[in-house]
Amino acid sequence: MNTDPISDYLTRLRNAIRAHHEVVEIPASNEKKAITKILFDKGYILNYKFEDETMPKTIKIALKYHPATKQSAISEIKRVSRPGLRKYVGAKEMPSVLNGLGIAIVSTSHGMMTDKEAKAQNVGGEVICYIS
Repeated sequence: MNTDPISDYLTRLRNAIRAHHEVVEIPASNEKKAITKILFDKGYILNYKFEDETMPKTIKIALKYHPATKQSAISEIKRVSRPGLRKYVGAKEMPSVLNGLGIAIVSTSHGMMTDKEAKAQNVGGEVICYIS
């Protein structure tokens, strides 16, 4: 039994990137789907597919690499808020990852969004992870 599904999601992504896999398959949940959509919108992954017909439901993510250097678009994934220690921030204290070059994914009352979107909408929430 997995006690922290978001950490499992991030670890599977991290391990697939280190092993230079093209596709990684992850068990699906609504939070994971929202994080995957953000990663796709911000250009960190190549593509994704939600497979709702299979049991258990899964997410297939095509990882993005630079064609010449084979370097991943994601250089670092760091879990911030965890079940043992939640990290909440207000709109004014929203973190900046690599001086704005990376993103922080925040779970707000308006759904999952990046740190920049949360600042623009003036909402705070739980900082899920940093991605650069």
